[in-house]
Amino acid sequence: CSMNGTAIENFVCVIFNVSFMNCTWHVGRTATEDTQYFLYWSFSGKEDFTECQNYIKDNCGRHTGCQFQNVTIKNNAYFLVNWSSSEKNIKPYEKTIQLISDYIIVEKLTPPLNVTVNCTEASHRCSIWWQQPRTSHVKESSCFKYQIVIENK
Repeated sequence: CSMNGTAIENFVCVIFNVSFMNCTWHVGRTATEDTQYFLYWSFSGKEDFTECQNYIKDNCGRHTGCQFQNVTIKNNAYFLVNWSSSEKNIKPYEKTIQLISDYIIVEKLTPPLNVTVNCTEASHRCSIWWQQPRTSHVKESSCFKYQIVIENK
């Protein structure tokens, strides 16, 4: 087991249903079975880190992710992952995530709100209105693009 292959890989976070977030990672390629990972996070700054309260585990019981509830993110999220194992002198993985420019956080959007359709039979026209979906952090309406699929039944 070498130090270089013990660090986590493919760290990614997915926000869904506006305020829930799952962060997951892959165990290091050369990590031993007794390696355990610990995730600390802060949505306010690089201080006041809090350890994950709800880990996702693999078949060996190693932590491979964290489930968050009631997530509110302004501009930045800070994550620190460290680990323990029988291997000594292992450096922690640390990643600062900036939501605006970093694709490590992905948000799965909810559908648009208050979809309204008004069709006029005489003119064979329909008007459709909607409001942008609720999101965790995106506020600008110009950030959204919509696609309408009309099926005749």
